[in-house]
Amino acid sequence: MNMKLAATAAKRGGWFDRQDALAAGYTDDEVHARVRDGRWLRLCRGAYAIPGPDDDSRADWDKAIWQHRMTARAIYHRLGGRAIVSHQSALLLHGVEVSDLDLSRVHLTRVDGFGRSNGSVCQHAARPPVPDSVEVDRVRLTPGARSVVETIRGTQYPVAVSVVDAALRQGIATAEQFADALGLFAGRTGIGTAQRAASFGDARSESVGESRLRVLLADLGLPAPVLQAEIRDVGGRLVARVDFLLEHWGVIVEFDGALKYAGVGAEVLIAEKAREDELRDLGYEVVRAVWADLAQPVELVARIRRAIARSLHRRGPVAGYVATGT
Repeated sequence: MNMKLAATAAKRGGWFDRQDALAAGYTDDEVHARVRDGRWLRLCRGAYAIPGPDDDSRADWDKAIWQHRMTARAIYHRLGGRAIVSHQSALLLHGVEVSDLDLSRVHLTRVDGFGRSNGSVCQHAARPPVPDSVEVDRVRLTPGARSVVETIRGTQYPVAVSVVDAALRQGIATAEQFADALGLFAGRTGIGTAQRAASFGDARSESVGESRLRVLLADLGLPAPVLQAEIRDVGGRLVARVDFLLEHWGVIVEFDGALKYAGVGAEVLIAEKAREDELRDLGYEVVRAVWADLAQPVELVARIRRAIARSLHRRGPVAGYVATGT
């Protein structure tokens, strides 16, 4: 890409259109050739982006998110202010960390006239109207709380909880804003799932995986765990901050994302093992979970139950050890 086209793409957040390419000196044949050989990516009719240098090493989901963001910006620009980006498309442009949402179409809400939906674009009527849209990187979006509610009305409950947790954690919306947004869609399809997820949401869930694990623990009928619990010794020294503490039994559940230890050195792994050994020395049971456990939860449930059983056959953490949620 020459400097003129690179500057145009940077101004727009990473994408450019056919007219930009022609104005920068490319011909239609050159545009098509670059798309064919993978140097340029076609986002939608007449709009393109250049994959990053690390594109081959990124997870499929991360690539899908990146492409959806670029496509949403391009389509918004093409509509010339007649619509604002909404639903999951708005969530991504707000920067909310999500997974397992349908990203096959860009979602927009019309603010002027009528628009057609097709296989790549879904245009919604403004019901109710959107008087308080916000601007992020030169793109108008539905407000964070409304974007969340419109999205999770059409998702399964565990996905909805992970979206709510992420929005709370990242400051995209507050509990009060969720209450207002839920009121806008009272009686609509899927509002029950949205209400449950909003009431269960917790900003202390630090990842999508932790949110999913939190839902699983609740489904087991276990008491609500202490999230991000600080385990301290009798002298008050912080031993560890753990993902979940089932305080009644002294059982710790940790979620290890796929990338948690990617690229770390031996010293980090040794320190992590020493941390876990110290927790066990204090009398805690430790159970680790990964993404595969959430997809096939039967064994994870069995391991948690075995940890609880072991805890019931011994004394709990020594009196004076403190576990506090942050």
